[in-house]
Amino acid sequence: MKEIDGEGTLVLRVKTRPNDANKGGDIFGGWLMSQIDIAGAIAAAECAKGPVVTVAVKDLKFIQPLFIYDIASFYTKVTRVGSTSVTVEVEVFAQRYQEGERPRDRVKVSDATLIYVAVSKPGQKRTIPS
Repeated sequence: MKEIDGEGTLVLRVKTRPNDANKGGDIFGGWLMSQIDIAGAIAAAECAKGPVVTVAVKDLKFIQPLFIYDIASFYTKVTRVGSTSVTVEVEVFAQRYQEGERPRDRVKVSDATLIYVAVSKPGQKRTIPS
């Protein structure tokens, strides 16, 4: 299934849970960063036709908070492919859920740019097939 919100391909959807949150009810930034990395790695691995590892997070913005029970949708777009590396942009949208209410429109909560390197085994780069 391909779904578009802005630009990119939907690669991951996750429902946030109470154990993902701090005492204020916001989802931990580290949890969101981890999910962004997973989504980006899925896109990079498909492009590289094999395993990849994260080598850099060039840019990461937290635009709005995620809350408990939001559904986070992760959209990716490959923006550059080198001989061994892949650059991926990730946008995150939240569908808000409040008890007893209908789901509200999606809001953009984060975006990031990450770089992955294709590997054949841990620590060994490989060339990305054309």
